[in-house]
Amino acid sequence: MSITFAAFDTARSGMGAYKLWLDAVADNVSNIDNVTSTDQAAFKERFVLVTASEDANGQGTGVRVAGAAFGDPNGRVVFEPNHPLADAQGMVRRPDIDLSDQMVYMQVAQRGYQANINIFERAKEAYEAALSIGK
Repeated sequence: MSITFAAFDTARSGMGAYKLWLDAVADNVSNIDNVTSTDQAAFKERFVLVTASEDANGQGTGVRVAGAAFGDPNGRVVFEPNHPLADAQGMVRRPDIDLSDQMVYMQVAQRGYQANINIFERAKEAYEAALSIGK
């Protein structure tokens, strides 16, 4: 396979991984204020696990999503006696998710996605330039 096609595959795999990361961050942020009773698990922060992928010759071909990891189901137990889900001691369970961390993850994932789009575009331009040589 040519270097140009390898660049397409690598950029495509990177875009897919970063898109899933952005989806996980969006899910985390949208559930940051979920409240459960203390006898239930809190919403668990989602993390995307990514590994390098290789072809049969051991050459890198980008990345692949290996799975997901989840945060602590215990979350944070906080005192909110007026909440309808509060237990007898006035405690509820909230997810242990830091919004500022999620914003940093979002920015990193956006930049990574944009970088892979740029690589894809440069590979496309190189491929088109190679095709125009024979004209």
